[in-house]
Amino acid sequence: MAAVSITGVHKRFGSTEVIRGVDIPIADGEFCVLVGPSGCGKSTLLRMIAGLEEITQGEIAIGGTVVNRVLPKERDIAMVFQNYALYPHMTVRDNMSFALKLAKRGSADIRERVTRAADILGLAPYLDRYPRQLSGGQRQRVAMGRAIVRDPQVFLFDEPLSNLDAKLRVQMRTEIKELHQRLKTTSIYVTHDQIEAMTMADRIVVMRDGVVEQMGDPLTLYDMPVNTFVAAFIGSPAMNLVPGVARVDGAASGVEFEGGVRLPLPRNSRPANGQPVLYGMRPEHCIVAADAGLPAEVVVVEPTGADTQLFCRFNGQEITSLVRDRVSCRAGDRIGLVPDIARAHLFDAASGARLAA
Repeated sequence: MAAVSITGVHKRFGSTEVIRGVDIPIADGEFCVLVGPSGCGKSTLLRMIAGLEEITQGEIAIGGTVVNRVLPKERDIAMVFQNYALYPHMTVRDNMSFALKLAKRGSADIRERVTRAADILGLAPYLDRYPRQLSGGQRQRVAMGRAIVRDPQVFLFDEPLSNLDAKLRVQMRTEIKELHQRLKTTSIYVTHDQIEAMTMADRIVVMRDGVVEQMGDPLTLYDMPVNTFVAAFIGSPAMNLVPGVARVDGAASGVEFEGGVRLPLPRNSRPANGQPVLYGMRPEHCIVAADAGLPAEVVVVEPTGADTQLFCRFNGQEITSLVRDRVSCRAGDRIGLVPDIARAHLFDAASGARLAA
């Protein structure tokens, strides 16, 4: 196991800069998830850690050793790809042992490592099968098994679950997290799926346009997003962001919306009087009331059994409320949406930055 340090890293392809001065410290044994929309630079950063892309500027260190000029095969890392990258003409056993044979490990050592990995991943009955005879989830386990047998300092995962169906993705992310808890190997995981990030990570790094917007443990990012990008990206359904104007006037302070409707200022917010703001309310913190809060029209009702999602419209903007109980609302009904001000957020409308006291 080893810590990974990413310091002042830039990556340019010609005149295009895709990574712009990234600093990420990853502790020994940590499960760190890089998350962000397509094109944000997360996979490029992972490939630089692996040595598959050159670093334009900055340093990457693994276990205290700078690896900028170190060949990929000498970095003591193992990578699990999106497309599994299995050899179709080899059995599961041979796929898992191939890298060890290239490294000229002894046959007893190889047999012991493959057996151990197969037992951990439930692959023992499939060691003599070929990849074409396996399901998608089993192929992904083989790809992970091939990484485990090498006993690397760092695991790198590049969107490994994106080819699986929804039910299998849920199962596999649980298995990967359980695997990390057992092996305690430093792991860096790339995904665009914020649910994967929230459920698997010790720490999340949210990226956009080649820079880090925020990093921290999942609940810190969820409860205290530094800007509207992180607020909208982390959480499902996404946070509601309603434009208004801050009115700071002692006890009567609040946010005024189009049409003269007012809501109290979120707790621990500090806007300037007259400042254009965005009022942030997570759907589960948006309570339905008969005659209070934001007057909204119900557009769509989606019951899921455990809860009900209400898609509403206020001043032409969609607002989602997630109700943990059954509701009798129908499309076209007029309701009030009341935020929990202890868990509401306020952002500057121009910069998107959180306005915290």
